[in-house]
Amino acid sequence: MNKPLIMIGAGGHASVLADILTRQGRTLIALVAPDASGSGALGGLPRWEEKTLSARARPESCLLVNGIGFMPGNDLRARIFSRYTREGYRFASVLANEASVSPHARLGQGVQIMQGAIVQSGAHIGDNVIVNTGAIVEHDCAVGEHCHLAPRAVLCGSVSLGTQVFVGCAAAVIQGISVGNDAVVGAGATVTRPVPERHIVYPARACFTTPKN
Repeated sequence: MNKPLIMIGAGGHASVLADILTRQGRTLIALVAPDASGSGALGGLPRWEEKTLSARARPESCLLVNGIGFMPGNDLRARIFSRYTREGYRFASVLANEASVSPHARLGQGVQIMQGAIVQSGAHIGDNVIVNTGAIVEHDCAVGEHCHLAPRAVLCGSVSLGTQVFVGCAAAVIQGISVGNDAVVGAGATVTRPVPERHIVYPARACFTTPKN
């Protein structure tokens, strides 16, 4: 917890994370991004290039923060996490003060739980997952690695998500339902039956899915 932090990415998601961390008194020492200087809570941080990170900060001396967001069709966030963990780095988890996380939930490495989110008892959140603003993970849910629950998404009890699943804003997955790897639940959809991997659930047709290209 006391190690200095290095932010990977300089976009909006990174700025929100930096705001949470700064208000918690945690220390960000640099921003790793190809050509952008950070704005908002990232303003004023020194910018490092990716290729020089290992020369400036050894894995044992710091923790990384994955500031890359995740939207369907873009696996950069997962690739960044995998690359740096292979090099021996570890990712800090970010839990907003305004989030409610049960002490009986299990959280993986690099989990990010934003303001107003709720994670209930018995839930298991995998590595590198985003539980975004106001999202709810009810009791005994299992959320696989690299998933993103967008703002106000709801997983009812005992829901199971595979890896790299995206659940859109204000979508709901009812209790006991499983969603396969790389699937997408569109914003506002209500999922009432299992979703195969790499399928998309559309909002107005909760029981109709199509495979992703």
